[in-house]
Order: sequence, then structure tokens, then C-alpha cells
Amino acid sequence: MEKRKDWINSTLAIFLLASLSCFLWGSATPSIKKGYELFAIDSSRTLDIILFAGIRFFLAGILVILFHSIASKRVIKPEKGSAPSIIKLAFAQTILQYFCFYIGLAHTSGVAGTIISGASGFFSILLVSLVFRYEKMTGAKILGCILGLGGIIIMNVSPGRETVFAFSFLGEGLVLLSTICLAMSGIMVKKYSKRFDVVMLSGYQFIFGGFFMIVLSLILGGRIALVSTPSAYILMLYMAMISAVAYSVWSTLLKYNDVSKVTIFSFMTPLFGVFLSAIFLGETEEALKVNKLIALILVCLGIFIVNRKQKASA
Repeated sequence: MEKRKDWINSTLAIFLLASLSCFLWGSATPSIKKGYELFAIDSSRTLDIILFAGIRFFLAGILVILFHSIASKRVIKPEKGSAPSIIKLAFAQTILQYFCFYIGLAHTSGVAGTIISGASGFFSILLVSLVFRYEKMTGAKILGCILGLGGIIIMNVSPGRETVFAFSFLGEGLVLLSTICLAMSGIMVKKYSKRFDVVMLSGYQFIFGGFFMIVLSLILGGRIALVSTPSAYILMLYMAMISAVAYSVWSTLLKYNDVSKVTIFSFMTPLFGVFLSAIFLGETEEALKVNKLIALILVCLGIFIVNRKQKASA
């Protein structure tokens, strides 16, 4: 155990594992929007979107528990007393976060959705410092938050239009709310992992959260048509793998390292996301707009300033 902790505390290990998670998260935005297209999901049908998300996360949870059971050479079951933690984590990390993210993403571009998602690092700092009091709020953190939020505002500037800010609650607003849920879930993972196996928590919260979303959407009328395109199901499996791998790896990093030491690498998510959206969604022109590039730079710079200060004082 000590050797494992020493290895996962190393800068190289954090860089490699965090980069993997951020690449996967960055690929989620174009993958989801492509999934809407392949499964013929209308962005105006909220219940269909929730059903789509629920299936993805239920599969992700099954994969996490399956792989963890194989690696451990035993069936991984929920640990005694872990049910309340699993349920609370499922609501924050899966149900609420992705309810907001999926619906918001259907009403905004992949580039915009990815850049806004990069704000989760700021909310993590605010929650850790001001709400949970695990860390002190510093001038560097405040500056980082201002730069990041300024980037989000600049991203929504629409030159040549009477309305200066192109901001929709149903689109960018819900994506922003999803980042708050993500920030909260990271702190919850750090807390609960002191008592329970972090991969077990990740797997079963996905299963519970995904099942809840599936049942709720079906009861209320959500439907997804069966399609004959194999690529649609391959994409669904890939999206499940994104969640299974990225969250398990990220949660493990949070368990053995300070939150700030891990989140210094979260700036890579919007970088990967913008790049991949430009390639797979044909959003190259939007990705290269001056305001998008400035926003991306400010978001990344803000996250770097916040976490570099913490790292130096650690």
C-alpha cells in the first residue's frame, strides 16, 4: 500500500493519469452531440436526453464493478454502511450534474460547452476554501476565479449583434450549473474515500444514478429508438468507458493527493475538448474565433494561477 501511495503521489503519475481523465472528458462533448445524431434524439425532448444519459452511466457502473472485480479476483459489493454515501454521490456526480450537462449541451455548441465545463476547477477552490474550510482563500485564488469567469463571459460575446452576451439558461446556464455539481462531487469523493473503496463508490454511484435516470425518464415518457447503425452502439460503449475510466482514475488521484494538486491539470479538459470538437463536430471556425481563443486562454491561466500558488505553499 505504501509503494502504491508513493507512486500515485509522484508528479509523473499525476500528470499521466490526470491527462488520461482530461482527454476522456474532453472527448465527451463531441461524443454526446454525435450520439444525439446517431440515435436521432431531438434536443427539445428532455426526457429522451435523460434516458440516453442514464443508459450510458448504468453501463459505466457495470464496467467499473466488472473490471474492479476481475482485478481484485472477487465480486465487489457495496461495503457495509456505504449506501448513504453512494446515493448522495450519485445525486451530485451523476444525476444532477448530467441532468444539467446533457440538456445544456443540447442547446449550446460543443466548444462553448467544453470551455464552460473548465470552470469546475474554480468552483472546487471556492467550495474547498469558503464552504468546507479545508484550504485558505488567497489573492491568487481570487485572481484565478476572476480570470476564469471573465473567460466565460468573453466566450459569450457575440460581435455584430445588439445583444452583447449570448447566454441562455437552458444552454450555457445549465452547463455552468453542472460544473458546480462536479466540483461538489469531487469534495465528496475526497471525504468518502477515507472510509470506503473509491472505485467501489464510483461504480455503484454510476449504477444507482444511471438506473434512477432510466426509470424516471421511462415513467415520464422518455424513449430512444433502436437503430441499425453499429457505430451508434460502439459510440455508446465508448461513452460508458469515458465515465468508467475517467472518474475511477480521477477519484483515485483525489483519494491519495490534495485536491489542488490534482486539479492543476484540469486545464487540459477544455483544451482537449475544443480540439476534439473542432475535428469531429466541424466546429473549426467557431473554435478559432478570437473570443473563444481568449476565453480558453483565460480559463486555463486562471486555473494555473490558482493551483500554482497552492502547490507552492503545500
